[in-house]
Amino acid sequence: MNVNIEKEILQLLKEKGELTVSFLTRFLNERGVECTRQKVERTLRDLSQAGKVEFFYRNGNHRRHYRLVR
Repeated sequence: MNVNIEKEILQLLKEKGELTVSFLTRFLNERGVECTRQKVERTLRDLSQAGKVEFFYRNGNHRRHYRLVR
C-alpha cells in the first residue's frame, strides 16, 4: 500500500505542481486512497531522501510546500 501512496503523491505533484501536506492528504482521500496526514508526511520524507521530491517554504507561513525534483 505504501508504494501506491508514493505513486499517487508523485502523480498529484506532476498534475498540480507544488502542494502542501494538507492539500496532498485531501486530494488523496478524494481519490479514494485512505491515508492520514502523518502517513503522507512520512512518505514525503522518504521521497525527499530518495531525491524524488523537494520541499521549500513560501510566504513565511512555515508550511512546507513539496514539488517534484526537476
